[in-house]
Amino acid sequence: MPFSRARRAIVRILTPLAFSVCAVAATGCDSGSGDGSAHADSRPAGGPSVIAPGKPGEKNEVLSAEEAQRRRKQDDTPNAADISYARMMIVHHQQALEMTRLAPDQAQSAKVKRLAERITAEQGPEIEAMRSWLKDAGSGEQAGHEHDHGAMPGMATEEQLTELRAARGEKFDALFLRLMITHHEGALTMATDVKGKGNNIRIEEMADDVIAQQSAEIQRMRGMR
Repeated sequence: MPFSRARRAIVRILTPLAFSVCAVAATGCDSGSGDGSAHADSRPAGGPSVIAPGKPGEKNEVLSAEEAQRRRKQDDTPNAADISYARMMIVHHQQALEMTRLAPDQAQSAKVKRLAERITAEQGPEIEAMRSWLKDAGSGEQAGHEHDHGAMPGMATEEQLTELRAARGEKFDALFLRLMITHHEGALTMATDVKGKGNNIRIEEMADDVIAQQSAEIQRMRGMR
């Protein structure tokens, strides 16, 4: 009997303690599960997450890598590369038009004359499009005029332009094609560069046009030499 009473006393002491431990364990499990579910709900599916800073007064967002990339593409705010490309390409095109203006009176080949007309018809409107784009972007083209011509790929030197102005007939044709091929190759370099560094969709489209048109014309001019 004494032993039985002692055992019952121990059971009375341990039973509430056991319930307390179970309750704490259960609460801990529920709490952990709740936290995990909350994180799982806020964590985007499909790959690593990206923290997108919120606007002033707003919380940050957790986005999937795909969503972050999609949002980045939606924001095509012009960057320094876009502005620089438009400014420099205006000057680059202007020099091409300076060369094509000589062709009607100085070229001998009808093919060279038609090529010059084609280049004029393409690049004149492109200059106006880039001027309009710069105006909309809140930038002017003045910096392009001040840019060192030697830093622009494909630009003819003043000595080469003087030689072209003085040339006639076959000599003009050969020099015009040589200078214009180099000029076009420089434009391809600039267009390819801005496609990798720029952010504006319209500039990328203009660069694509330059690459398509001038690549084809390079091939045509090489066949005319």
